[in-house]
Amino acid sequence: MSDTTAPLTATSEPAAASAFTPQALPATQLHAKPSATFDAKLAETEALLRRAAADFQPLTQASSLGAEDVVITHLINALALDIPVFVLETGALHPETLALLERTAQTSRAPVKVYRPEPEAVVQFVSREGADAMYRSIALRKACCGIRKMEPLGRALQGQKAWITGLRREQSNARAEVPLIDTAEVASKGLTKFNPLADWTWGDVWHYIATRGVDYNPLHDQFFPSIGCAPCTRAISLGEDFRAGRWWWESEAAKECGLHVKPQA
Repeated sequence: MSDTTAPLTATSEPAAASAFTPQALPATQLHAKPSATFDAKLAETEALLRRAAADFQPLTQASSLGAEDVVITHLINALALDIPVFVLETGALHPETLALLERTAQTSRAPVKVYRPEPEAVVQFVSREGADAMYRSIALRKACCGIRKMEPLGRALQGQKAWITGLRREQSNARAEVPLIDTAEVASKGLTKFNPLADWTWGDVWHYIATRGVDYNPLHDQFFPSIGCAPCTRAISLGEDFRAGRWWWESEAAKECGLHVKPQA
């Protein structure tokens, strides 16, 4: 498969909903405030990762290179677990994310595999709908996500028995009941999903990053708590929801790309 994919550059991006100013402190200093039960959570996470590696082969970690995912990759490496990592390089990621991907691939003990969308599908979509299609309707935005994320995800998970994500209950209302072990897709796809940071707080995540010296995306230092494709991600302001910077022109209920949407009963 070719590594060349048409980049997505928005031509008529909706105005960001609110202004922001650069923060004076890096995210490691601003957010690293562990909960009282951090040590117990860390022990539980390590035990879950060991169990997954021992009993659910083959499995893989899905990494968006966000704060949660770099914690999990660091744990996989620290525990010397046989769990490879994959990243969906959509052709629309920020330069900072791409730079972190390169550094991670060079330094990670666990192998890092990159999946890209099919180039022809991207070219045809952009030619047909335009580079700003995602702003015109939810259907077009989800179609873009389908090409750039969902199709590559299917390839990444092919033949896997389980996968590991950085979902946390605190991230959004839609994720408030994320379990440590999700079996919703076992019957339909034969896949178990592990969410080892499900009950971690944002402060727990950054405490781990700060105390272990984990490399992270510098966009987190610029009020980007949740980082996706560049045209679909903005910084947030004080008091805004954690995922307010993702697809900010859409209603709260629509803010998922499909990677972590449960199948309908």
